[in-house]
Amino acid sequence: MTHPSIPHDQTQGLPASGVTLFFDVQPDQAGERVDRFLAARSGDLSRSRVKSLIEDGHLTCGTKTVTEPAELVKTGQHYVLHIPPATPAVPEGENVAFDVFYEDDDLIVLNKPAGLVVHPAPGNETGTLVNGLIAHCGSSLKGIGGERRPGIVHRLDKDTSGLMVAAKTEKAHLALSDDFAARRIDRAYLAVCWGCPNPAEGDYEGDIGRDKRDRKRMAIVTHNGKWALTHYRTLQAFEMGAALVTCKLATGRTHQIRVHFSANGHPLIGDPVYLRRIPAAAKGLSPDARAAALDFPRQALHATRLGFTHPRTGEALVFEAPMPEDMQELVSALAGGNP
Repeated sequence: MTHPSIPHDQTQGLPASGVTLFFDVQPDQAGERVDRFLAARSGDLSRSRVKSLIEDGHLTCGTKTVTEPAELVKTGQHYVLHIPPATPAVPEGENVAFDVFYEDDDLIVLNKPAGLVVHPAPGNETGTLVNGLIAHCGSSLKGIGGERRPGIVHRLDKDTSGLMVAAKTEKAHLALSDDFAARRIDRAYLAVCWGCPNPAEGDYEGDIGRDKRDRKRMAIVTHNGKWALTHYRTLQAFEMGAALVTCKLATGRTHQIRVHFSANGHPLIGDPVYLRRIPAAAKGLSPDARAAALDFPRQALHATRLGFTHPRTGEALVFEAPMPEDMQELVSALAGGNP
């Protein structure tokens, strides 16, 4: 029988950090690996987290410290697992603006604005989405790998806007990561590209890897790439100069939509990486529309739909975020309205 000490997060089953849990081995449990035995009975602690706690010396059986996760448990044994407090996240919390679409004890769904970097990196150590999530979520972050930080399971480029989900617990992080890897996530994007794809609806397919001539770019490659498939459909054509399209990803490669559209002759309007010169399609636009498109300051790409299965409740969740104001103004200008 398991006797978790107090405090304990009764709302979602994850033991609070900085507590001690007690486990008595029953006859029908004898013979299990101790890491598997503990993980199955300690709320939402993952097996990998339990394994690391054991290897770090946080598990005792009687007067013995247990450090071997593969040790087999025996009837009548009494285990004590100490969960140390989650260490502060290396990135510090900061006030960063983003719209929250959904939040509970397990995860948060948000609408990332264009211009916001997701994760701290050289040159962008502060002011990132991760910094904002640490500040916004506070103590509701239960710890990922023993560190109080959000679990980033997918990313959007700095200048791509739209919906993202981040995990608050290790179990949610692992489950969502598995769903993304297995392509069980429903994702749709809105994009504005140069020219009009022909046919108006179809697939762009091609292995994506690093561009040998420019390591900052991705490209369609014949060797050492990863298979990628993008389904697209034209929503609105602006003469032959540009089009508003919706895209669904069958895979999730770096810069996938941007690479596929550029490789097929329809780079995204405003793309600073995959649009190197004024495209011939620009001649098909009126002077005002052409100016609005050429002046657009970022890739015209927005993650408009995100659907997934809640990792704890099993509920199917679907969220939709309309185009941000700058893309709406671009579409209006292309259609002949005022930018």
